[in-house]
Amino acid sequence: MQRPCRITFVFISLFLVPSYGEETGNKVTNIGAIIDVDSRNGKEEKTALEIAVQSFNSDDSNNHKLSLYIQNSRKDSLLAATAAKKLIEEQEVTAIIGLETWEEAALVADIGSRARVPVLSFAAPALITPSRWPFLVTMANGDSEQMKCIAATISSFNWKRVVVIYEDDAFGGDSGKLALLSEALRDVGSEIEYRLVLPPLSSVSNPNKVLQDELIILFNVQSRVYIVLQSSLPMTIHLFETAKEIGLIGRDSAWIITDTISNYLDSFNSSVISSMQGILGIKTYYDEGTNLYKTFYPQFRRTFRDENPEEDNFQPSINALRAYDSIRIIKQAMESDENSPDSLLKNVLSSNFTGLSGEIHFQQRKLSHDPILRIVNVIGKSYNELDFWLPGIGFSKNIGYVGNKSADFTGTVIWPDDSKLVPKGWAMPTNKKPMIIGVPARTAFEKFVKVDDGKHPGQKNYDGFCIELFYKVLNVLEYVLIYQFDPHNGTYDELVHKVYNKTYDAAVGDITILANRTTLVEFTQPYAASGLSMIVPVKPESSAWMFLKPFTTKMWLVTGSILIYTMFIVWFLEHQSNPDFRGPWNNQIGTVFWFTFSSIFFAHREKIYSNLTRVVVVVWLFVALILTSSYTASLTSMLTVQRLEPTVTDIEWLKRSNVKIGCDGDSFVRTYLEDVLKFKSYNIENISSEYNYEGEFKSNHIAAAFLEVPYGKVFLNHYCKKFTTTAPTYTFGGLGFIFQKGSPIARDFSRAILKLSEDGTLMSLEQKWFAPSPECSADVTEESKTNSLSIHSFWGLFLISVATSTVCLLLFLAYSLKRYWHHEEENNAGILSLVDESVWNKAMRVANYIYNGKVCVRGEVSAAPRVPDIYKWSSPTWDYDRSSSHISMENHEVKSQAESEIGIQLQAHN
Repeated sequence: MQRPCRITFVFISLFLVPSYGEETGNKVTNIGAIIDVDSRNGKEEKTALEIAVQSFNSDDSNNHKLSLYIQNSRKDSLLAATAAKKLIEEQEVTAIIGLETWEEAALVADIGSRARVPVLSFAAPALITPSRWPFLVTMANGDSEQMKCIAATISSFNWKRVVVIYEDDAFGGDSGKLALLSEALRDVGSEIEYRLVLPPLSSVSNPNKVLQDELIILFNVQSRVYIVLQSSLPMTIHLFETAKEIGLIGRDSAWIITDTISNYLDSFNSSVISSMQGILGIKTYYDEGTNLYKTFYPQFRRTFRDENPEEDNFQPSINALRAYDSIRIIKQAMESDENSPDSLLKNVLSSNFTGLSGEIHFQQRKLSHDPILRIVNVIGKSYNELDFWLPGIGFSKNIGYVGNKSADFTGTVIWPDDSKLVPKGWAMPTNKKPMIIGVPARTAFEKFVKVDDGKHPGQKNYDGFCIELFYKVLNVLEYVLIYQFDPHNGTYDELVHKVYNKTYDAAVGDITILANRTTLVEFTQPYAASGLSMIVPVKPESSAWMFLKPFTTKMWLVTGSILIYTMFIVWFLEHQSNPDFRGPWNNQIGTVFWFTFSSIFFAHREKIYSNLTRVVVVVWLFVALILTSSYTASLTSMLTVQRLEPTVTDIEWLKRSNVKIGCDGDSFVRTYLEDVLKFKSYNIENISSEYNYEGEFKSNHIAAAFLEVPYGKVFLNHYCKKFTTTAPTYTFGGLGFIFQKGSPIARDFSRAILKLSEDGTLMSLEQKWFAPSPECSADVTEESKTNSLSIHSFWGLFLISVATSTVCLLLFLAYSLKRYWHHEEENNAGILSLVDESVWNKAMRVANYIYNGKVCVRGEVSAAPRVPDIYKWSSPTWDYDRSSSHISMENHEVKSQAESEIGIQLQAHN
């Protein structure tokens, strides 16, 4: 059934100059204005237009005069289109201004484009195609910055989900604002949870009933942050009155309105304002300090009060200022000599000045600059002005001081019910509607969560580490959380999906934080680390080479090298003077090796003649003492402490051997073993209880078990003698509680868990629930087992030994060379003085002297001095067993050998 259309026109011809045309020689330009004269905004626009026309017509220097025709559209797009057609055909208007809604502007723009009449609209969609309406010029600013401002406000209060409300327009859309808002919210990590589209008010017979039915739906939506994108004045009044009546505007809710609605705030009566207490609004800012505004405002106030005595607020709206500026735009455009429609449109689009509403400059047929916005808070009978929003900068307390910018909203807001506490923006649980919390009823490890039947039918008892932690968190929260547990008999992934699809409001238990789960639900701060470890049986460690394990391989090699080096030094220092270190080479090597090795056990019997050797041996005996003591202690510890080694150490061996492994089938572990570690499905056994693992291992049904780290620790606390963990641990996000996406309670729980962790409560709970069994608590932990000793513990000792031996060797060589050159100088005048020796022969003579302690001189054989005279550092008492005849015979042999060598050299020389 179609509603009859009544069209009412209000024609107002304003000839503010007595006569025009031929009598004055001035050209008259007709301008049409289509506004809602019955509304407060329309009255303001009408007053501003009248003042603008009167101001320009009173200027004698103008060659053009304006004649204004105002028609009442009542914000009906059909009325606006009919009025535009009549103004063009009957009044031959040059331009049309006004049109507060986009529905009106779109229809009138079609008519204006066909008639080639510029249309200056006070409304515009968020997204516009200039080519569709070539003669449409929008005086409104774009909505992009306004949507960014709203999103930044949402982010400042940590709201993650919002509800968007808007009145459907004649084209069945939202003028593009919703798309811009959705994108802006996504940039700050928030999202639109629900859209409530209200039918056009003109299409319903009982607005209050329809609104009540629509708004009641919002009680089933978790979010309590409502953004009203667009709404007509009558719909706005009904909307807030109904929302206040049914309880949607309260302590836990937040409401934000855009500038298209905030512009009505000055026209609302006290009853409407009372239903909007605590809401935030966005208004386009304009400067009241300019000379133009100071001239305009007294005229506007006086004229508006005279024409509308029933109004009690005389502040002009932004559209009133745009109405004044639009007259100036047309007036300047008409000053050109060309008066064709195209030239008029071109002149309009080339306007560039600062008017009452701000900077007037067009780009793509709309204002090019982004407006400064003002956030207001409805309180009392009016509203308080809070922060500014500066385009490209953000929030600021002042316009002129960019240094006061802030990433967050800083204004003090009085929220609904006169509350100063920031609303959580979420449906908080009540006694009538408590929070339903899912608890896993099928758990492999009951120390985390345990669900038992109570005394009465249907009653359940909940216990475990996770449940007690939940109770501790409730004590830390600053509010009372009304909840109800519900046992979940299913997998953990199914539990997560029940929170995601809002079957549960939250879930408490040993739930692992995984990347794919975070896209569905909100996790709290982890209260326990998580990862995947492999549990395998152990066997006592045994080896025929256990005696080598006290030292590492590198330690054995370095120790052997030091022993050989010390052996060489002792031999070198003793072989000249000590008869025990002389004789055939095999005897010398055996003697020095026996001496050095036996000194380790302090069993050597050979005498030491040289004091340098004594220094070397003393240091070596000290090194030997430390090494033997350390070796004995380490070996004793290894033999007395039971050492267990795993039967399986390699995951790849498990896969190659095609043996079976066990895991908890209700957790994600089975899927992880198949998809990531590539185990075959038929080799994976589901084990439902921690008490079944031991039997599965004993029957050799499984070779290894894969458990999450917390479960593995609990298991090993009871079976530390039989099983151990091995292989690398695959790390996950930890264990946490889950809530629905955007829930502020998750943030409160995370803060509480951190507090419990910091004050030691969490550690106390872990010690209470996961204390090891008596036999495991007395057992030696993995960290306390004796490890092989390495070179790092002895490198200083070895350095001292090597340095001492090397210094003694160098001192011996230096003194020997000194004695050699002294002996050469004394015998330089002998028989060999005329013989030129080669470098090789000289080197051999020096080496022979150092080795044997003897030197050959020219013409005779000179024996080295008695050994006791060679060393200053030698002991004064010598124990010679050799007889004098033996010494004489040795000297005679040396002399004969030296004479033979000299004879051969002389023959060769001759």
